[in-house]
Amino acid sequence: MANSVLIGQYVDRDSLLHRLDPRTKIVSLIMMMLSFLTLETFISYAVASIIILGILLLSQIPFRFFWKGIRPILVILIFTFLYHVIFTKGNVIWSWSFIELTEEGLQNGIRFVWRIMLFVLLASILTLTTKPLSLSQGLEKLLSPLSKLHVPIEQFSLMIVIAIRFIPTIIEELERILLAQKARGYDIKTLTLPKRIFAYIPILIPLLITIIQRAEQLTFAIDARAYGNGKGRTSYKLLKLQRVDYQAGGIVMIMSITMLLIKVGGI
Repeated sequence: MANSVLIGQYVDRDSLLHRLDPRTKIVSLIMMMLSFLTLETFISYAVASIIILGILLLSQIPFRFFWKGIRPILVILIFTFLYHVIFTKGNVIWSWSFIELTEEGLQNGIRFVWRIMLFVLLASILTLTTKPLSLSQGLEKLLSPLSKLHVPIEQFSLMIVIAIRFIPTIIEELERILLAQKARGYDIKTLTLPKRIFAYIPILIPLLITIIQRAEQLTFAIDARAYGNGKGRTSYKLLKLQRVDYQAGGIVMIMSITMLLIKVGGI
């Protein structure tokens, strides 16, 4: 289960995306996400999908890995689709009792699910191709102007990276608790869906305790390394923008402008 979580994991490859500066990837990610918010027509979604497909190929990470990452959110995608299909008013194409399937609802459902998948894949690429330490450094450098306003950017960057990195760790802990219960003869997967939902409630308590213990251990580890508030901390490897970073940033800018032009042109 933990291996199927995309966000928060790093996959070591010798790809162009892995070699890019983390600041380039963070800024590019923000630009592309903002441009994806303007998606409306199916042509624009198709163009965005081709861009994402190209990025996935560049990462040299197998597609099966991304499919494993999409599977845990299938329930959310199905719920989102059904919500829009059932509750969007418009031209009715099928009805049963009080349920009406409308043309607009079908289109909205497909659009929202498509957009969520694009966002998840795009956000996953950042963590899959960037080491947590490099990600923290990149965030710190990008937010450095805020230090003049006495914003604790070092602590904020570290907090964001730890929160992202903790996602697969929490899933691992949940999996460990479920295995422990299964070893005692109590398998949640054999229960019906309503009973399974209530069965997860008692699991939350040991899960929360474990997370708090992990956080406490992490705090001790950070203190033992004299991190303090993070100010004035030096790095063994300094970040430096290369020519390829400027080229990649330029390409992303062109792609984002193209998406905006598609929106303005109503294509």
